[in-house]
Amino acid sequence: MYLKQLSLINFKNYPEFEARFSEKINCFVGNNGVGKTNLLDAIHYLSFCKSYFNAIDSQNIKHNEGFFVIQGVFERFGEDIEVYCGLKRNQKKVFKKNKREYERLSEHIGQFPLVMISPNDSELINGVSEIRRRFLDSIISQYDKVYLDKLISYGQVLKQRNALLKHFQEHRSFESETLDVLDEQLVLYGRSVLQIRHSFLKEFIPLFNRHYSFISNSQEIVSLGYLDSMDGRDFKTALLTSLARDRALGYSTVGPHKDDLEFLLNQFSLKKYASQGQQKSFLLALKLAQFEFIKLQKNTKPLLLLDDVYDKLDESRFTKLLEMVSGSDFGQVFITDTHPDRMNDLLNQKQIEHRIFLVENSLVKEF
Repeated sequence: MYLKQLSLINFKNYPEFEARFSEKINCFVGNNGVGKTNLLDAIHYLSFCKSYFNAIDSQNIKHNEGFFVIQGVFERFGEDIEVYCGLKRNQKKVFKKNKREYERLSEHIGQFPLVMISPNDSELINGVSEIRRRFLDSIISQYDKVYLDKLISYGQVLKQRNALLKHFQEHRSFESETLDVLDEQLVLYGRSVLQIRHSFLKEFIPLFNRHYSFISNSQEIVSLGYLDSMDGRDFKTALLTSLARDRALGYSTVGPHKDDLEFLLNQFSLKKYASQGQQKSFLLALKLAQFEFIKLQKNTKPLLLLDDVYDKLDESRFTKLLEMVSGSDFGQVFITDTHPDRMNDLLNQKQIEHRIFLVENSLVKEF
């Protein structure tokens, strides 16, 4: 599977864009701020139906325009597949495959798997727990439709429960019958979410450890664990024992929506005690393990997007990474960089199939 062609209209800073790509390495090069990352984000839309960076779709429409369009042509098993995403201001997003509109966007997730490596990934370490849960959910959702459905259903019931708790708080009232019905549904979906998350981590963690060892060339011991907001209690029991607190606060304080991932280095907090280099290696190992896991589950090589990675790694580590992703274990790769000659020389020196696109003032031409 690979992306043959990408076309844009009024997406972010691009009034128009169209390009055909190599099956292997594709580079967008140019100065900072010219829109290289926006091209990666358009590709991310075609896989996940949303931006990697901005959750508000309308903010991705070019200034002073009323709509955006993203179109891509993927080749999979010798067949061309057209994917379309369009958005008009104040209207619902339209997503189509081969001109047929999806009833639910979740039907598209996982059809064209993708892994993004970006400077923003540092938020996985430094940001709030929601970011780490989103990372976990995005991996599992690309190969497990049951999980995605259960997660969506859990979120819908959770929203209803929180609204009810807020009503109780504001009106100083309480009615157990409706809450009990919601709790039963929440426990049903929540247990499935937890079970699948734990099963995933059991398989994922060995892959992560292997990639970290390869990248770091060190004797450091890293670990990745799951922090349960229920302190080992059954979900139903945890909901009952936390009810007084939930009523006081007006929202649900325990469950899969409050769980977290724990990152440790030599049994100490990665966030507090690891160097920048160690944190970068940890994040890169996470993403490469994500790539390998999805490839094994889907029996296809995900697209790999590398945003500004050269500036985040020293030259020897970047060269090592480039050699690795250009090998047979990886498929199509998209890279952004600020130096066209550097990237071109490096790829030619390694005799790697590639295409380089020079980005200047929203205009793109092949280098």
